[in-house]
Amino acid sequence: MVYFAGYKNHIGFYATPNGHEAFKKELSVYKQGKGSVQFPIDEPMPVSLIAKIVKFRLQSIKENTKPKKVK
Repeated sequence: MVYFAGYKNHIGFYATPNGHEAFKKELSVYKQGKGSVQFPIDEPMPVSLIAKIVKFRLQSIKENTKPKKVK
């Protein structure tokens, strides 16, 4: 659903393929790379935003794995 990676100066957050785009406005205050968001190591992590993104990703996965009706 999402991934984290620890670095010297930030925590990398990866909510691909669609989590970043869906929360583009909320994530715009953080430095970003291709498919990643960088949360500074010396600031509190936005836990409530991360929870919203995880719920969004879970719903996306559920919708994409539902059996398709055959016509």
